[in-house]
Amino acid sequence: MRIRNAMTALGLVATLATAGYATTAAATSPATANSATETVQTFDGDYGVISDNGFQLPAIPIQKVKPQFRRQIVSYQSDEAAGTIIVNTRERHLYYILGNGEAMRYGIGVGKQGFAWSGTAYVAWKQEWPTWHPPKEMAVRRPDIAKYVDGGMNPGLSNPLGARAMYLYNEKGQDTLFRLHGTPEWASIGTAASSGCIRLMNQDVIDLYSRVLPGHSTKVVVIQ
Repeated sequence: MRIRNAMTALGLVATLATAGYATTAAATSPATANSATETVQTFDGDYGVISDNGFQLPAIPIQKVKPQFRRQIVSYQSDEAAGTIIVNTRERHLYYILGNGEAMRYGIGVGKQGFAWSGTAYVAWKQEWPTWHPPKEMAVRRPDIAKYVDGGMNPGLSNPLGARAMYLYNEKGQDTLFRLHGTPEWASIGTAASSGCIRLMNQDVIDLYSRVLPGHSTKVVVIQ
């Protein structure tokens, strides 16, 4: 338990989602895959109320979300192995490669920090219902959140990180300060939000989280 808590504190203090990560040098965006061409299966029925770890996530009015940003399996040709995550910030889509020419596609929201980095990384670790520690720079702009810089905002339905967070490191084992995380603001999916990295609807980030095994085998390619 102490080790897990230490890792949690280290990762969260370093940077956390919707608040302004430190900018890292942009890498060259790899040309790795073609766009999806056909929807194979949809999951519109998966956005109802969810009880999860003592929290009850409200249903998302999914009909108000554009169809292209709802979770679906699509045809997707890629040279990447199954289990790879491809984030296409321009499309506002995240692809989880299933293999056999298919991928699970999720709609995403992209904050300004989400445009600060591109390249290849891996999911070093992940966390359910993370605590939010906004950086000091954000607290200067918004004094109402200053109390969370050190103490953190407890996990909950209004927490900007949502129900799950995944932390990306480069091949040298360095934190990219780039995160994939949930959000209670489902209406921000498909848009460029004011802050944060890559956000997914909570029901979607729970699904993605269940598929991801932390470690070098979970490759993440970010295309700007």
